[in-house]
Amino acid sequence: MIGLLNLGSLILGLIAWIVPVISLMRIKKENNKNDLALSVISLSSCAISLTLQISSISQMVKIQDSTAILDTIDSTVFVSMILVAVTIILNIVHLFMYRRGTS
Repeated sequence: MIGLLNLGSLILGLIAWIVPVISLMRIKKENNKNDLALSVISLSSCAISLTLQISSISQMVKIQDSTAILDTIDSTVFVSMILVAVTIILNIVHLFMYRRGTS
């Protein structure tokens, strides 16, 4: 169960980064009506990814695997901060490029 939560978190984290990058590559095309929806998908993927990580830690607490928590919590916090920071930066860049393209 914990492995699936971590895998889902990884996949959604990658989606949170890939979606705005793809959207940035498409920004110069005429039909960019869905670009803001893609930003919402990116931020939602990031939020769900973090929720899955919290669920994974919750599962470890339920099975009383305190050594696993102690071994992984620092890297989990670091990677989560990187995920949030990069996702926000990519979406801010996308927002500025979108506004410049539509004006």
